[in-house]
Amino acid sequence: MPNNIKPFSSFLLGLLLVSLSFGALGHGVDDNTRVFLEQNSGMQFIPFIYIGAKHMFTGYDHILFLVGVIFFLYRSRDVLLYVSMFTVGHSITLLWGVLGDIQVNPYLIDAIIGFSVVYKGFDNLGGFKRVFGKQPNTKLAVLIFGLFHGFGLATKLQEFELAPDGLVANMIAFNIGVELGQFMALVFIVIVINFWRKLPSFERFSTVTNTMLMGAGMMLMGLQLTGYYLY
Repeated sequence: MPNNIKPFSSFLLGLLLVSLSFGALGHGVDDNTRVFLEQNSGMQFIPFIYIGAKHMFTGYDHILFLVGVIFFLYRSRDVLLYVSMFTVGHSITLLWGVLGDIQVNPYLIDAIIGFSVVYKGFDNLGGFKRVFGKQPNTKLAVLIFGLFHGFGLATKLQEFELAPDGLVANMIAFNIGVELGQFMALVFIVIVINFWRKLPSFERFSTVTNTMLMGAGMMLMGLQLTGYYLY
């Protein structure tokens, strides 16, 4: 692999390795967060903002999808539009899932989230036009997958018996934290991608990266489906 495309490829490989290690932690909830959620009662606005931000910023599956979404978006207006579609989608199902106690199998939801990464990598490679001769509505796809990502976030919280006292405020705080974590991750991703766009090897780099995205998504799907059938 050429030296000038190694850094970002290494970043994606690092995300994939992190995904495998977090997968062993029971859907990415560390011990300190687990203890806090299990013992929490009443409104804890700031701590839930922190938990939401930390979960999103370290949420390998969400970040991989966002990498695919903004990869070929050159204008800030387009980045804002697509990220807003994703935000609306996951905010709806995050709040609806927890507050409405909508039960969804976490392994199946996370497998669909893994598929969203595969989908976006395939889309970026022009796979739909080449194979099917038709391009799906990209904005609608981001919104729909955003809904599944929101259910994925909700299932993390539903593992715990959250106290009803202050639950609405805590979920709003968690969602705010998710948006803050998403923003921090996006700033880093946009800076890195914009840097690589200036290099003559960007086309080759884009093919390698989106192929890696598909591979990472397939591995995430396999990991979650294995968990579904074993547990």
